[in-house]
Amino acid sequence: MLEHKKIRADFCVVGGGMAGLSAAIAAARHGLSTVLMQERPVLGGNASSEIRMWLCGARGEDNRETGLVEEIALENLYRNPTKNYYIWDTVLYDFARREKNLTLLLNCTCMDARVEEGDYADGRKVRIDGVTGYQMTTQTFVEVEADFFADCSGDSILGPLTGAEYRTGRESAAEFEEETYVKETDSCTMGMSCLLQGRETGQPVRFIPPEWSSRLCGDDFAERLRNPYDTAENFWYLELGGDRDSIKDTEAVASELIPLVLGTWDYIKNSKRFDCETWDLDFLGFLPGKRESRRMIGEYLVTQRDISAGRDYPDTVAYGGWPLDDHFPGGFFHKGVPNTNVSTPAPYPLPYRALYSRNVENLFFAGRNISVTHFALSSVRVMGTCALFGQAVGTAASLAVKRHLTPHGVYRKAIEELQQALLADDVFLPGVAREISDLCGNACLLGGSDRLRDGMDREHRILYGGRKCGDMVKNGSSISYCLEKESYVESVHLVFDSDLNRRTLAGDSIERNYNMRANILLDAPQTSLPKTLCRSFVLKGGTREGMRELLRVEDNRKRAWEIPVRCRLKSLELTVMENWGDSEETAVFSFDFR
Repeated sequence: MLEHKKIRADFCVVGGGMAGLSAAIAAARHGLSTVLMQERPVLGGNASSEIRMWLCGARGEDNRETGLVEEIALENLYRNPTKNYYIWDTVLYDFARREKNLTLLLNCTCMDARVEEGDYADGRKVRIDGVTGYQMTTQTFVEVEADFFADCSGDSILGPLTGAEYRTGRESAAEFEEETYVKETDSCTMGMSCLLQGRETGQPVRFIPPEWSSRLCGDDFAERLRNPYDTAENFWYLELGGDRDSIKDTEAVASELIPLVLGTWDYIKNSKRFDCETWDLDFLGFLPGKRESRRMIGEYLVTQRDISAGRDYPDTVAYGGWPLDDHFPGGFFHKGVPNTNVSTPAPYPLPYRALYSRNVENLFFAGRNISVTHFALSSVRVMGTCALFGQAVGTAASLAVKRHLTPHGVYRKAIEELQQALLADDVFLPGVAREISDLCGNACLLGGSDRLRDGMDREHRILYGGRKCGDMVKNGSSISYCLEKESYVESVHLVFDSDLNRRTLAGDSIERNYNMRANILLDAPQTSLPKTLCRSFVLKGGTREGMRELLRVEDNRKRAWEIPVRCRLKSLELTVMENWGDSEETAVFSFDFR
């Protein structure tokens, strides 16, 4: 007999890619008992060692995503100097494992759901009571009962299992008046890729392909192949399946992709076109990385026109900025350029209403399955953006539980609270200001300027022009607040300069800006934390009895801190000791409290 067990939680996340991981961590940090059900042995989805797509997000100056995704990126810079994918896997695993409110179910495939039909809040007709997964390593069926669920599975397994409404395929240009080349609605999607990774070894290495590998020539790589010495070459265009069913035909497509990848490496090694005698095949992905399948239908459907216009929303909880990067269904065998590349007004806002179901009462979703058209998906699908969706969903779930609201109820009654919670957790929301408490605003500030308490946690040339953020503080000196009378302080908010444009890191722009490498060169630099980032600091609080230490941090790797204080204080004092470079001054972007 196979084993069966039940788990009861506040929140259950299905799918452990960057969106699902961010959703689960955010919810757990906000106090929810959370279950993360992931069908693979590692976390990260397309970013993991199994697929190896680097994290992309909003392009352009000052647009790097913050919040959890930046916290993870900085930890990776610190712990993973050679950008080793297996260490990257452990970084993601560590972020999940350290959360005491998070139960992690790896190797567990969501296979069934229990729902109730009826007349529920906000006109919804379905409610999820539980989901069942099968954990192959323990041969155990695991049933998770929860108040809220998030489908972050990419393929949106909870759609067909729960009756949640969803879309597939490409909309015609006329349906939403989008500026797309698609004239008639069809079932095509963007395809899937199996990636390869090469390593320069310093000595000759031969490659003998299997007989069934694809035989390719230079014409096959028109508009595609660059040189493996190019740090931007990650072979994303080894793509097929957009003209087939992106779920049912996955294994058939994989059986064609693997020979294609081997044929590509054969061409690189043996065509004499490249000087790659000393290169070895370091990785070949057998698990296809997907770009598109089901897209859930939420209360709002984001279109290309919304993105291109940079539409503002009252419920902004994330932002994008990747181009409209629509891959042609033929993939590798499409003649000409393999994709569109239409710029977007980075950063453009994205709404909360696209992150929960319009017909299932307690279902959120985050990742490449949010409520968007096909053409809009071509921009929002990148993992830096998806991680923002996940953090928004996990934070919204915490509000829903604590305030007894539905996902739609959070929109109606607590959207500003959600936005302020995200801002406090270092998520940048274009057009939304972080509020400063009256207690902080009225306190006497010594050793710093009011820029430390203006709610602006980063510089942004497009949105803020030349407005300076925070202060440069001499190492060893202090900034302090004196309150008019001893008062209750809930928390302290600190933000340091993590060099969001990555100018202080080694290497070229690709090396500096991406979390991992595509190919490994002999002279590849080792990573380090940004030189601008504060390395050590001390926070003290003053009471009638005198000053006491609230927090001391050595070897800091975080850009932002939301530090719980929860006591009565007469003063606060921040002393910055040093940064990760050799500068005698360290940037403090924000130091405020509530």
